[in-house]
Amino acid sequence: MPGTDRPEQRRANARTAVVWEALRDLLDGEPLDVLDIGGGTGGSAVRIAGMGHRVTVVDPSPDALASLGRRAREQGVEVVAHQGDLSSLLAPGGPVAPGSADLVLCHGVLEHVGDPAGALTTLREVLRPDGALSLLVAQRHAAVIARAMAGHFGQALALLDPTSEASTDPGRAGRRFTRDELTDLLDAADLRTETVHGIRVFADLVPGSLLDLEPGATAALLELEQAVAQRPEYLPLATQLHLLARA
Repeated sequence: MPGTDRPEQRRANARTAVVWEALRDLLDGEPLDVLDIGGGTGGSAVRIAGMGHRVTVVDPSPDALASLGRRAREQGVEVVAHQGDLSSLLAPGGPVAPGSADLVLCHGVLEHVGDPAGALTTLREVLRPDGALSLLVAQRHAAVIARAMAGHFGQALALLDPTSEASTDPGRAGRRFTRDELTDLLDAADLRTETVHGIRVFADLVPGSLLDLEPGATAALLELEQAVAQRPEYLPLATQLHLLARA
């Protein structure tokens, strides 16, 4: 929860605050039908349900969904859970119907699907007219920097090529995207990009000991992350990109 003194939670807050700020206007309004695809243990879903929205989570892991159920019960909220993934989302008898969601969360999922363009087209079909897609993905530029700083220079070099296996493999590490690639994919799926935010521009670079020991460091880091999130010159440094798009 926000305000906790646990070091790991302080770092998590610094990494997610910009996403929640970007979603605030959507979530502060009337109750929405929200689909969280790949929502796992419900870190986002339970929080959104607690704000009065109707939330459905679709995830392939039964263990994650069991954890989601426990978390929802502990918080006293209701979240509908289905085991499945993007490939089965709109199948006959599938977990959701076309045009049934006001907001779809797709956070950390697009990196691991075989056909990102097809996945976004499916999510477009799930949305109601003027519905919103919240898309959070790993960014290639920052991955190059991270590999180089870790001394993995060959991996960094491979990631520079957008057609290389290192850049396009949806396996364990997941593929990486640039802003232009994402906006092109959204355009092709008939989704209009409204905002682009850089996520974790500095949060992954700051030593954990600094946040643990320096009073006020986490609050200052949050302020800095929010200040640079939409400045284009800092987007290449962001570990993730968050895009809000409309149907």
